[in-house]
Amino acid sequence: MASFLSISPSYSPTPRVLSTNPTRISSPKPFTRISCSSDSSAKTTTSSKNRRPAEENIREEAARRDHANPDNGHGFSACYVPFGAPDDSEERYSLDEIVYRSRSGGLLDVRHDFSALKKFPGSYWRSLFDSRAGRTTWPYGSGVWSKKEWVLPEIDGDDIVSLFEGNSNLFWAERFGKDHLGMNDLWVKHCGISHTGSFKDLGMTVLVSQVNRLRRHLKRPIVGVGCASTGDTSAALSAYCAAARIPAIVFLPADRISVAQLVQPIANGATVLSLDTDFDGCMRLIREVTAELPIYLANSLNSLRLEGQKTAAIEILQQFDWEVPDWVIVPGGNLGNIYAFYKGFEMCRELGLVDRVPRLVCAQAANANPLYLYYKAGWTDFKPITASQTFASAIQIGDPVSIDRAVFAIRSTDGIVEEATEEELMDAMAQADRTGMFACPHTGVALAALIKLRDRGVIGPHDRTVVVSTAHGLKFTQSKVDYHSQEITDMSCRVVSLIGTVEF
Repeated sequence: MASFLSISPSYSPTPRVLSTNPTRISSPKPFTRISCSSDSSAKTTTSSKNRRPAEENIREEAARRDHANPDNGHGFSACYVPFGAPDDSEERYSLDEIVYRSRSGGLLDVRHDFSALKKFPGSYWRSLFDSRAGRTTWPYGSGVWSKKEWVLPEIDGDDIVSLFEGNSNLFWAERFGKDHLGMNDLWVKHCGISHTGSFKDLGMTVLVSQVNRLRRHLKRPIVGVGCASTGDTSAALSAYCAAARIPAIVFLPADRISVAQLVQPIANGATVLSLDTDFDGCMRLIREVTAELPIYLANSLNSLRLEGQKTAAIEILQQFDWEVPDWVIVPGGNLGNIYAFYKGFEMCRELGLVDRVPRLVCAQAANANPLYLYYKAGWTDFKPITASQTFASAIQIGDPVSIDRAVFAIRSTDGIVEEATEEELMDAMAQADRTGMFACPHTGVALAALIKLRDRGVIGPHDRTVVVSTAHGLKFTQSKVDYHSQEITDMSCRVVSLIGTVEF
């Protein structure tokens, strides 16, 4: 049911500090491959012997497997620390704490016990992750949970809420690269090919799994999970909460998301509140509500989300057989995702899976470009802005929560911030569609940024470049209809395909 509400919020959380930092260490077990004889009867016998009993589902099978191997995947740990804190920081929090900010009010980050992870060489981790890819073994059929030791190492498999997200398509954009950019090594990581049609699934499986653990095993009085959203976050949250039988509460800015995005949380049974404000206003409200009520915050202010989103970077490396691309271009709104990609790449470098990280580009819509303005000002005097309306509605954010994280990611990779006007992003989206992509407007922002960087010679014709597509084009069909109908004010719509009917 959709509801309507208008509230003036404030926010002042008080986190509780954890005094200990557990560091249990043991070896994770890789997926076990089964070798069968070439003889057909032997194949049948072996398959029947190793198949789980018919009355047992894959979750129960995993629980039995873990009971037989109690050290399986439980030898590592992670905790919250203030973002940017030194290794010896005394301020740290258990992941079982409900805390979103440090004592000083700053962002938190999930920090893993690297001393334990480094007991295994990079070759071990590559083999482990590769052995799990694309399988149906619970929970490793998920592209996120196939990296469980690097995500939420201490969660029990029975608490995980997964729709086997991730493992998304990395495709060679041959025609777009050749026709529009003179490039022969352009790739698109289509994170929109996920359960709810956006990359947000990667983070939400982690967050909702942790909430499930807090409610089921630790008996925390959490009555639901809430988020502010420009569309995709609400879809992901509502789907995973529905799967876990956890109530979801969604705050959306009125009349600023597509019908396809609005219907997803409604269909999943979430409580949907449409507010007469923008995303930043919805964000202020959800922070006040979650500070006062036993509702868990699901926005990317919560650093658990980024632990799932970083696995897309690891997937890219896997799909390139652990070769590092030269550039990765990510659309940026609330700016958690650009940091998540950095974190995934850097974790692989630090643990010896690769020897370097790619240069990152954050692409923003010119109507919602606070990071771009900060970058052009030489990282001095950041000022939030009031975002104007953009077809890239999911990144229409003027006061991004993860600004500090994004700056760190860009500076650490010698990265770049670029912007795209409405006409540039819509033309780029239409050009991509002409080559078979059917891109969303946010991918249009990233492609427009790529075009500009190629035109300036920053990205070379032979640079291996990955554009991250964050959502599915089917969520934004009205913007495509408007473009090809040439009904967008002050836009020439240079790549129009004729829309009409023919009578026979």
